[in-house]
Amino acid sequence: MNKLIGFLIVVAIATTLAWQNRVDLLVWGLPIVKETLSPVPENVPITWPAGPEVATAPANDRPPNIILILTDDMGFNDVSLYNGGAGDGSVMTPNIDEIAKNGVRFNNGYAANAVCAPSRASIMTGRYSTRFGFEFTPFFKQGPLIFSWMEELNPGVLPTFVDLEAAEALPDMGELGMPPEEITIAEVLKDAGYYTAHIGKWHLGSTNGMRPENQGFDDSLYMAGTLYLPEDHPNVVNSKHDSSVEKMVWATAEYAAQWNGGERFEPDGYLTDYYSNEAVKVIEANRNQPFFLYLAHWGIHNPIQALKSDYDAFSQIEDPNLRTYSAMIHALDRGIGQVMEALEANGLADNTIVILTSDNGGAGYIELSNINKPYRGWKLNHFEGGIHVPFMASWPKQIPAGTVVDTPIHHIDVFHTLAGAAGAVIPTDRKLDGVNFLPKLTGEVEALPTRDLFWKEGHHQSVLSDGWKLIRAERPTEPWLFHLTQDPTEQNNVADEYPEKVKALEALLVTHNAEQATPMWPSVINAPMFIDKHSGQPYEAGDEYIYWPN
Repeated sequence: MNKLIGFLIVVAIATTLAWQNRVDLLVWGLPIVKETLSPVPENVPITWPAGPEVATAPANDRPPNIILILTDDMGFNDVSLYNGGAGDGSVMTPNIDEIAKNGVRFNNGYAANAVCAPSRASIMTGRYSTRFGFEFTPFFKQGPLIFSWMEELNPGVLPTFVDLEAAEALPDMGELGMPPEEITIAEVLKDAGYYTAHIGKWHLGSTNGMRPENQGFDDSLYMAGTLYLPEDHPNVVNSKHDSSVEKMVWATAEYAAQWNGGERFEPDGYLTDYYSNEAVKVIEANRNQPFFLYLAHWGIHNPIQALKSDYDAFSQIEDPNLRTYSAMIHALDRGIGQVMEALEANGLADNTIVILTSDNGGAGYIELSNINKPYRGWKLNHFEGGIHVPFMASWPKQIPAGTVVDTPIHHIDVFHTLAGAAGAVIPTDRKLDGVNFLPKLTGEVEALPTRDLFWKEGHHQSVLSDGWKLIRAERPTEPWLFHLTQDPTEQNNVADEYPEKVKALEALLVTHNAEQATPMWPSVINAPMFIDKHSGQPYEAGDEYIYWPN
């Protein structure tokens, strides 16, 4: 009997410990289960289809080649062009900087949303993604459960609200995406005679006609896992943090790619380098015909993983987290340099448009303080840190080197600008939201028409109009009003001083919201975010915060 009682006590203690550590057990165990049940085979080399052996016209006499480079979670301060040095001030991004120096630097580039997937939908379509109900970003079904468990285990002063019933009713992440009926820039360019290729992240659905190869891309090297290298790889350095998003990413982590919807396989090396190398192959294979390459890097999104060789190159950075992150930036810049060198080597540099931007600002949950400097806020909220992103372009044949534009440019403008450059036909059967920036860049016009810009994710909504920006949410209930013309870093909330301006901007939001579609799926999380602290810093009375719905 005593042995039985002792056994039951041990079982009870083990069960209690397991329940108390259930998040860490899930993060540790789920990848093992997935690898056991569905292992990822070794790398399969990609052979990109080759274009004509002989060009039908000289490179400068053809429609321009187009390369759209979209980085992930890159903060404004992560590019040395804007600050003189990223990381601790010593990390340079010369290849990224060169795009702007050879073309145009946008000082006021805006993401379509403060979170990834809706921004990507807007880039692809030239429309606010809310026009077709793509309002919230899809994530893995384990995500809400992890958020809920972490809230139970460590309830914060500012609580996180999770609707587990609604989350459980959601389809799998791959079924949440951009409707196939939407017309993408890839479809428009393909109709104009372009070869179209996608490399990297998609995040716009993977079933029911929503994949890249269903949405205008001839070929797609698809990101099928979130790891840059296996966690235990001898050449990788990992940096982990105790946040809900971090836990979700690591719990669902795999090292996998996919070619045109086929079987998964392991990438060839560190993921950022792999994508960059494959982009060079696309350029070489299609040097004799107009091509559109959408290079959607995963870098520098978490998990924070760097090559050990890159990590070792930044020994002057004492903070290991910042050092790993800086090494990731370095790898990204190196790869972009390879892409630009390939254009030069193949005689395509003069007549190739290269656009680089980020899907949103840097994330607070990676626990680095200055990645969005000088702006306040983070990915997931509408303060400038979440939506004011690196934005630049080059087209030596048309855009004078060293051009600087202060007029706000937005992700919705990419579609129109690229279609205009290619002479492609823009669809007229739907409401489009962007403008073609080429007349401004080539000097054909001095200024573009003034317009209002909007951001909407559930109750978190913002508008920028004539230099005035209003931000509002359900929590806290009082809005923020900033006059960005005088206060570009949003230091002074002047809502109380200008109540009529608040009313006018709220009226613009009402009109805009009335034109948007009902979200295709509901928000299941309502989480607090610091504005001036990262998520690893403690809440103190007086800290400003805003709630993020998704």
